[in-house]
Amino acid sequence: MAAQPELSDAAVKFVNELEMEMMVDMYNRMTAACQKKCIPAKYKEPDLSKGESVCIDRCVAKYLEVHDRIGKKLTALSQQDEATMKKMQQQVQPTGN
Repeated sequence: MAAQPELSDAAVKFVNELEMEMMVDMYNRMTAACQKKCIPAKYKEPDLSKGESVCIDRCVAKYLEVHDRIGKKLTALSQQDEATMKKMQQQVQPTGN
């Protein structure tokens, strides 16, 4: 079985930057979605009301829960695909007679 290749410093930096961009995008989408859902366009008070605060809390919790579930599902699918590819490669390679 072959070992996983080491990532270069540039590759690690790229992966870290990509992950940061994805987190910023998720945060921006979550903020926009929850604000649109929970805070009326025409508000009269500078502070959130109790109902708005509860709505925001629940919205963020649900958004993060769904994001976590999707991430876990995608990871599982990726691992399945990787295992399938390894199995196919082993079947294709000659036995070394």
